[in-house]
Amino acid sequence: MSSTREVLEVDVLFVGAGPASLVGALSLQKQLAANGMDNISIAIIEKGREVHSHALSGAVFIPRAIRELYPDFDTICNIPKAEVTKDSVYFLTEKAKLKFPITPPPLQNHGSYVLSLQNLVAWLGQKVEEAGINLFPSFPAAELLYENDHVVGVRTRDQGIDKDGKEKANYQPGVDIRAKVTVLGEGPRGTLAKTLIEKKGLQNGRSPQVYAIGVKEVWEAPHNRAGEVMHTMGFPLDTRTMGGGFLYFMPDNLVSIGLIVGLDYLDPFLDPHHEFQRLKAHPLIREILQHGKMVSYGAKTIPEAGLYAMPQMYSDGCLLIGDTAGFQNVMKLKGIHLAMKSGMLAAETIVNAFKKNDFSATTLHEYESRFKTSWAHEEMRQGRNFHQAWEHGLIPALFNAGLQFLTGGWGFKERKHFAAGHTRLRKIADHYGEPKRDEKYSSLVFDRHLTVDKVTDVFNAYNLHDENQPVHLLIADYDICNNRCTVEYGNPCRHFCPANVYEMVHEASGKSQLHLNPSNCVHCKTCDIMDPYQIITWVPPEGGSGPNYRNL
Repeated sequence: MSSTREVLEVDVLFVGAGPASLVGALSLQKQLAANGMDNISIAIIEKGREVHSHALSGAVFIPRAIRELYPDFDTICNIPKAEVTKDSVYFLTEKAKLKFPITPPPLQNHGSYVLSLQNLVAWLGQKVEEAGINLFPSFPAAELLYENDHVVGVRTRDQGIDKDGKEKANYQPGVDIRAKVTVLGEGPRGTLAKTLIEKKGLQNGRSPQVYAIGVKEVWEAPHNRAGEVMHTMGFPLDTRTMGGGFLYFMPDNLVSIGLIVGLDYLDPFLDPHHEFQRLKAHPLIREILQHGKMVSYGAKTIPEAGLYAMPQMYSDGCLLIGDTAGFQNVMKLKGIHLAMKSGMLAAETIVNAFKKNDFSATTLHEYESRFKTSWAHEEMRQGRNFHQAWEHGLIPALFNAGLQFLTGGWGFKERKHFAAGHTRLRKIADHYGEPKRDEKYSSLVFDRHLTVDKVTDVFNAYNLHDENQPVHLLIADYDICNNRCTVEYGNPCRHFCPANVYEMVHEASGKSQLHLNPSNCVHCKTCDIMDPYQIITWVPPEGGSGPNYRNL
């Protein structure tokens, strides 16, 4: 292959066009202008075909951070949004419901907005372009560039390579984008951040991040309940699995419904997408959706472990922001406003780095110092032990959550150290006491209206993916998948993937072999996170590949 690569020089590069990067870039430009430093160039690259293609969240949006950047946000942001007017929480059994008489304070959302993150990101993208900041969609970052162990930019993925690794007629080598500061806002389990954290030991002395997966659909329903927020716990999850459901009523009769499942569950046969379908079949949910129409689907992982799992967020020439750095208030189930604040704190740090003309960790460490004196840190500190409380199940977690609220986050005890989520997954024989097939998940009959299979849902993620390109799901050892994992865990990738990417196909020999469907992938990265052997590595496919979410 040709080694000639275009080199693009910028001063600051944001990787990923989520709310953290977009607000960070806008805040940086504003601060640079205030300091008479208008000659500093800023660029943002995004792997999706449009700036908002891969944006997904619940979303109940706390506008605290965005109002710092745009005090008139409520009036100038013209996307559909509804101020929260009603909160409710239900405990569900398989057929019944119990409404909490009082909504727990962390789930009281008055003053927030119900909206589509995708619409919000599209609006922020317009602001970025109006500000003259360079924004490049369909530019997936493939690797970090280093000089003398300092990050000096990224190399984007080569385009036009076929599945055998050969150049096609449209081949274009990736671009080397060099920058004085590279800001990684890749979302959860960022591909570049993962390599940086390992190379630089940025997780040393800190607990590993623990994630959840959120599986979500948007429905058109014949109800005008905009601004209403419902949360559920209990069914369909067992009492040992962290998670719960949500229904957020948006303008235009749209309902955002989803299920969040902690990726530290025990049952190797647990299937978050299947459990989501069971949730929709519950009488409470069925009544809301049965006369509606599903219009969009997606899935996303969420960093859930809180303050003690955040990596060191700086290195020479590089900062980590948003979900990549673990900015999430798990107790409130909110992270967009924290991601935005992280971008703004990064911007303050970068301005000072340019004043000093020093882009090493010596100066960039001020980012963490700013975080520790900000309201974002205080908010995350209040929920610092929340995820750990679920280790012993739902009931202890509820008591602990209430105590944490009263004690400023302490709860029963301080838990700074815990294990990665995938280590809690049990082998079949250990969980069930005997070898067992996963027949319990064949009991749900999909009616193809209210309940649907994964392939049908993926169709509503509006994926676009050229099949003739290298597989972007890298399996280090297929023998483990086909032999050892089949016996020990029953190939849980078939279950935890919400897009039917992984299948075990029966061969003529009678054995089953792992088969991949990369074009189904919705870029949630659950496989990279939850694989019990940690032999799956998710990397971005060609630029513009993947879902094209609508109203998610």
